[in-house]
Amino acid sequence: MTFMLWLLALTGSFAALGSQVQALIRVFEGRYRSAHVLEAKFLERYSESGHVLRSESGTVYFQRPGKMRWEYEAPERNLFLVDGKTAWFYVPADHTVMRVPAKQSTDWRTPLALLAGEMKLSRICSRVELTTVEKPDTPGNIVLYCPLRGEESKPQHAETGPGAKQSSNPEQSVYLEISPENGDLARVLVREEGGVAIEFKFADWRFDPQLPVSLFRFEVPAGVAIVRGEPPAE
Repeated sequence: MTFMLWLLALTGSFAALGSQVQALIRVFEGRYRSAHVLEAKFLERYSESGHVLRSESGTVYFQRPGKMRWEYEAPERNLFLVDGKTAWFYVPADHTVMRVPAKQSTDWRTPLALLAGEMKLSRICSRVELTTVEKPDTPGNIVLYCPLRGEESKPQHAETGPGAKQSSNPEQSVYLEISPENGDLARVLVREEGGVAIEFKFADWRFDPQLPVSLFRFEVPAGVAIVRGEPPAE
């Protein structure tokens, strides 16, 4: 009898966790779905085995349907732009621009076009769970674990179910840090095999700022060569 009571209590705890996740997802999706245009400051960091090898910052813009513009300002100026059909990567100092069909891009910024689309996590996540593997950078925020669609056919290193603990070293893991107060996206962390991590931190979100339409079009500057293919690997 005692075991049955414990089992019922545990099941109830899992159900409560599931309800908490769903409530947070609704707040998060509703927050960004209500805006046609988004703007934020970002910090991007690339690390291996816990050591930061590169850190860049700038301003990012999103516009429906499926457009985004990443303006890198430090330490070097460059641009990553998705116009809805094509992804462009432009480094002025190199006098070249790389282009690839957006649907074929494997760049980790591309899935973030979710913010400029239907705004449904189910479009990119096979499931969404609370996690204790990654701690929030900001106290009070909640971190969600998001296995990407298409990854479920690969060997899994994470348990399933509400409250399950993910492995600290999966082949590929995506974590979303969200403020439960307003649904703001604070951080996206991508962990890959080999100790590689790519992190995006966001701040100063602006909803429906007045932006020129031309901001999401790429005009190839004179004297700049167009190269087909992905930007160099991180």
